[in-house]
Amino acid sequence: MRDHPRLPTSPGFWRSPLRGPWFTSVLGLVLLVGITVLFVTGLVSYAAYNPGLSRVNDTTPDKGVLGFYLFAWPTGPVWLYRLTQGVHVTLGITLIPVLLAKLWSVVPRLFTLPPARSLAHALERISLLLLVGGGLFEFTTGVLNVQLDYVFPGSFYPLHFYGAWVFFAAFVAHAALKTPTAVRAVRSRRQEPNDLVSPRPAAPTVSRRGALGLVGGGSLLLFLTTVGQSLGGPFRRTALLAPHGTADPGGGPNGFQINKTAAYAGITTADTHEDAWRLVVTGRTGTVRLSRAQLLQLPQHSASLPIACVEGWSTADQWWRGVRLRDLAALVGYDGDPPDVLVESLQRHGAFRRAALRANQVADGRSLLALFVNGEELSPDHGRPARIIVPAAPGVLNTKWVARLTFGDL
Repeated sequence: MRDHPRLPTSPGFWRSPLRGPWFTSVLGLVLLVGITVLFVTGLVSYAAYNPGLSRVNDTTPDKGVLGFYLFAWPTGPVWLYRLTQGVHVTLGITLIPVLLAKLWSVVPRLFTLPPARSLAHALERISLLLLVGGGLFEFTTGVLNVQLDYVFPGSFYPLHFYGAWVFFAAFVAHAALKTPTAVRAVRSRRQEPNDLVSPRPAAPTVSRRGALGLVGGGSLLLFLTTVGQSLGGPFRRTALLAPHGTADPGGGPNGFQINKTAAYAGITTADTHEDAWRLVVTGRTGTVRLSRAQLLQLPQHSASLPIACVEGWSTADQWWRGVRLRDLAALVGYDGDPPDVLVESLQRHGAFRRAALRANQVADGRSLLALFVNGEELSPDHGRPARIIVPAAPGVLNTKWVARLTFGDL
């Protein structure tokens, strides 16, 4: 029965003349480069959260040896996270047509019988299942996260992190086995007989090069409708497939993307009113409570910085003004040698109500407790009465509605 042409287990069931070693190998070599870049930029993105600094930053607390590469995230250049995460998200979306075409090109192998002809063949089939399943899982969860659709059965961060390691391990094993064959197939440019070539192909409706052109055109379209979210500014309007925030930011100085509104975070006017709100700063010499008026009496500094988020979107550079974090550290006994800081928000629910920043981030003169943006007071949705802004840090570490700063070793 397995050789019946109406069953997918039969080679005669798959009749497309496009399938073959050359078509599959070209797609495979593109994915070899692209997925390697995706994996590296994904690891870099995780390092940017400084998960080794504090448990509040560690989104995957059981990572163990998988965190071997972690390093202290720098504050420059200011566009660093904007670049690395922009590449990660834009490239991932751009590669979707290539991935789907590659899976289509090898789908007959998923139905090959018997499932295992030997132990080595069984291991290869298992690695193939991990490769296909892992690839679909990583790309699907990544796209859903970019679209702000948090429908996962758990936190996106550990799911995507551990899934990436499983997928990439299978990917490396597959690449080690197949890359030499793929290179030979591309160089020969001939349709060598193998299990992907149909024994009774249908009449062609498009050439293999034409099919690659369609795949490339689909990838180019996705690139053009996604990359604008990482460039920010006027280019953001071209990012038709990218999320534009959960609220309309309106115009004026505060008219840039908002993902988490004050209403979502449970922030009320009573919480942020000048008569009620105080910034609590704790450190070596004790605790200081500062009203907004007292913060305005401290030396004010400005910095032109973007906001860049894990979803791949970025704003253009905004002009922030407020008190340097290192000056606030000096108020509680850390003059000239600022330590790490734990930042706590008024936010009542949701992730990243607290975030830790490294000493190098506190010491940077562009790291501010911002009170103004683009010459105007922060809007409630952008963090009024005060928010953190740190160069090159992921957006979620730029905490809004700041209530407390605790300086010291974390």
